[in-house]
Amino acid sequence: MNPQYHIFLVEDDLSFGAVLKSYLEINDFQVTWVDDGKFALDKFRSGEYHICILDVMLPNTDGFSIGTQIRKINKDIPLVFLTAKTLKEDILKGYNVGADDYITKPFDTEVLLCKIRAIIKRQSATPENNDVIFEIGSYHFNSKLRHIVRNDIKQKLSPKESDLLKLLCQNKNELLPRENALQKIWGDDGYFTARSMDVFITRLRKYLADDPSIEIKNIHGSGFLLEVRES
Repeated sequence: MNPQYHIFLVEDDLSFGAVLKSYLEINDFQVTWVDDGKFALDKFRSGEYHICILDVMLPNTDGFSIGTQIRKINKDIPLVFLTAKTLKEDILKGYNVGADDYITKPFDTEVLLCKIRAIIKRQSATPENNDVIFEIGSYHFNSKLRHIVRNDIKQKLSPKESDLLKLLCQNKNELLPRENALQKIWGDDGYFTARSMDVFITRLRKYLADDPSIEIKNIHGSGFLLEVRES
């Protein structure tokens, strides 16, 4: 692992934060650790980071709020949330912010390390299909610039929204198996990741809603189908 791969860690538990920082550094990561959420954004703006690990329960603010603001600064940086809560609503809230992963405390540090390496692997993976431009009904989709355009109105997409729409376009009018999309985009096909993908599907439906010839169908128990009807 490249020792210059820089992790931005926000964790208010001083003992746990110190242990986690040391563990990650032993495994060849550079780590910047902030123990109070009110200092997190200023510290993030002042550095160059490759991944963020954010505790949810923090003094003065919370990890979700920090993650939302970080997304406005850098839409591409992966976010991993740490929390002692196991409530489904909290986990889904993390994915709505744009989480790449979500880990409940207590956890094995080796599991976190594996998840970080999986995120890095997905980032560095060479795309199987290099198509960039897609026509979806009356929409023009540029997967590289991550936007769709219709009648000169542009809608920006998040990295995962763009990746998911690209997969749907590559399988237009054909079934996209749920497990395939989850593994290619999230690297995991677990329950909460699947629920996260449902959130992204809902967003894509909203973005494409002005063209009635387009429908993203949920094929129960199988996956999704981007149907584009001929006018």
